Amino acid sequence: MSEQWHKSSYSSGAQNCVEVREGESTLVRDTQNRELGHLGFTAGEWTALLRALPAN
Repeated sequence: MSEQWHKSSYSSGAQNCVEVREGESTLVRDTQNRELGHLGFTAGEWTALLRALPAN
C-alpha cells in the first residue's frame, strides 16, 4: 500500500477534498486544513466506511 498522501477518489473535482494515506492504518485529512491533523482508521473501520458510502 502507498505510504504517501493522495487525493481521495471519493473527493469531487472541487478544491474541497480530503487526502488519504494508506498503510498500517488509513489516515484522512482535509486538504485546506492539513495543520489540524488527521483522522485514523483501522483496516476494518475503513472498509466499513467505504461500504457504507453510496456508489457513484
